[in-house]
Amino acid sequence: MYRSRLAVALATALIALCPTLAHAESASRLPAPGWQHADSMVTLVSSLDDWLDARTDWPRRDAVPRVRLVSEWQAAARQGLTASFQRGRLRGLYDPDLSEILLVQPWDPRNPVDVAVLLHELTHHRQAPHHWYCPAAQELSAYRLQERWLSEKGLALDVNWMAVVLDAGCSPRDIHPE
Repeated sequence: MYRSRLAVALATALIALCPTLAHAESASRLPAPGWQHADSMVTLVSSLDDWLDARTDWPRRDAVPRVRLVSEWQAAARQGLTASFQRGRLRGLYDPDLSEILLVQPWDPRNPVDVAVLLHELTHHRQAPHHWYCPAAQELSAYRLQERWLSEKGLALDVNWMAVVLDAGCSPRDIHPE
């Protein structure tokens, strides 16, 4: 008991002599800022990677992907074979060859629906080193994680689940009997 009182007294004295220690000590006890407090894309990606670490078996990769904001036509030009039967506006794209995420403008880092698109593409970044029968096979788990992230914020994901499941099956679409 004497030692613990002595330790507290010494810590108090040190903090009194050096106020920056008090700030450093209290800051070290605070959790990392959440996505809504991210002050840069690097911080936002790190926050989302932390969330993915806690909720998926897909391991974090050593290299962080490059993230760029692009126009819809720029993303569509890069989409190529990864195009899905999902209908609707293209919101994001992951290019595994360049380890690059394209987010379609307008995109707002304070909008949870937009941030969920980044989370979806970060999932693809984690999936990239693994073999897939077709690119769409990755989509179901990415959409499920996106749905879970949004549901933790009280929001729902607007997605055509039937199309996602059909795409993920990698089966040919245009089958005609001879």
